[in-house]
Amino acid sequence: MMDSRRAARRGASPVLRTLLKGTVVGLGAATALTSALLGGVAIRVARRVVTPAARRADTRILALDPASQTITLERNDDTSLPGRYGLFTRGSEDYVKLGSVLAENEEGVKRKLLTHVSSDAHLSAEAAFSGWYYDRPEQLQLPFTSQLIGSAVGPCPAWLFPAAEATDVWCIQIHGRGTTRAECLRAVPLMHGLGITTLIVSYRNDGEAPRSRTGTYGLGSTEWRDVDAAIGFARRNGARRIVLMGWSMGGAIALQLALSSAHRDMLAGIVLDSPVIDWRVVLDYQAKAMNLPKSVTQVALSALESDWGTAFTRTGHPIPFDRLDVVARAGELRHPTLILHSDDDGFVPSDASHDLQAARPDLVELEVFDTARHTKLWNYDEQRWTGRIREWLRERSLTREDANAGS
Repeated sequence: MMDSRRAARRGASPVLRTLLKGTVVGLGAATALTSALLGGVAIRVARRVVTPAARRADTRILALDPASQTITLERNDDTSLPGRYGLFTRGSEDYVKLGSVLAENEEGVKRKLLTHVSSDAHLSAEAAFSGWYYDRPEQLQLPFTSQLIGSAVGPCPAWLFPAAEATDVWCIQIHGRGTTRAECLRAVPLMHGLGITTLIVSYRNDGEAPRSRTGTYGLGSTEWRDVDAAIGFARRNGARRIVLMGWSMGGAIALQLALSSAHRDMLAGIVLDSPVIDWRVVLDYQAKAMNLPKSVTQVALSALESDWGTAFTRTGHPIPFDRLDVVARAGELRHPTLILHSDDDGFVPSDASHDLQAARPDLVELEVFDTARHTKLWNYDEQRWTGRIREWLRERSLTREDANAGS
């Protein structure tokens, strides 16, 4: 039977046929234009994924009261969290520490200031809420030295916090995407108290370490080599057992080290906070949060992982998502791993963390939080976060107490 649309068109008058032809041509042009626009959006999304960006404001300061040392922030899922945090600002202060929530309503959240602000202070309304808390190593009041780790892209700055007594156990801390070494300072007091030397590293394109030729992220596929150089530094300076600790994308880097490093024999364990374990899961989640059409996400991923896309993403090489998918590679893991992740992360969903634990229950332990947001588990519940890591390290005889007990 002839299609009804074809039949109708066959019997149409010449004028109508001309009008129909124009409509089809117009629809075709509109479709082509729509496809081009979607393709352009997809390329922009892909480029944004791999391009280091400056910190962006995510809240507003509604009121500052130096007399009572309080600050009121625009309410969102992060600013209303219980615990201790930091706030990046502009004006007379560039960073302030925040304490507990004192009052809140639908519009704002009043918090205690833990950084003293003078009576004549003035701050820009735009601000960025942070889980860092400590923003400089001096604030820990622990001995440390600044180091330069030689890597393929050049010298990468690092902070070395030696244990109070000589030890062969080191913790190498790896920060996440769009941030710097200071993100890791929260974990140093715990490691120091357990007799573990801590090395906090930087890596290519993070704003502190040298820039690579392309200046783009490899999402862990290239950065792990800079941290591998840090393991070599630790080895030359007395380390024999190393705990890798990765935050967010730092988790992806740590896992690539565990799978690829020539120093894998030194790894005694891996601790991951809010880690990226499968980038496809993360990018799909964020695309849905931005209400992007699935077709845009698919084109963006294709551009990132294909040779043809490098001309648009400017990465110089495809992103190897299959190699970065550690759930799919779970059978290759050889090191005990502790994951701490919130089911309410809001940025890196915990799905892949659950999947990895299910795939390797013999190696992977998962401590599940709720309410806490991305990389803010320490801030939300420091006692639980610290206690779980301490217990896990002691079970593997990686603390000074265990070393003394066995001597």
